[in-house]
Amino acid sequence: QVQLVESGGGLVQAGGSLRLSCAASGRTFAYYSMAWFRQAPGKEYEFVAVIGQIPDRTLYADSVKGRFTISRDNAKNTVYLQMNSLNPEDTAVYYCAADRQYKLVPTSIKSEYDYWGQGTQVTVSS
Repeated sequence: QVQLVESGGGLVQAGGSLRLSCAASGRTFAYYSMAWFRQAPGKEYEFVAVIGQIPDRTLYADSVKGRFTISRDNAKNTVYLQMNSLNPEDTAVYYCAADRQYKLVPTSIKSEYDYWGQGTQVTVSS
């Protein structure tokens, strides 16, 4: 069983930046694809970004491409989401997720992910 704990959320003004972190338990972190999803009030879960297993590959939602960057530090069992140029449409609860199955190309499909964190709130004011 893998436990995921997100941190780094908060309130920021439009145009600002935040860096989310997701710390994972377990010894096999490097073999998981790690993704970020988000859910705004009254909306469905939305894929944000994913970083693959060895070698690292990344995929971004069009809505965040060029503004968000996903990265991972396998020595620290942590995945990050650097969010720049935030706008009010980015307001949501952000969730970290882990896919334990090896995939040549990491997936953006929510149902493929086996483990989820509890979420961290990001609020962007206009």
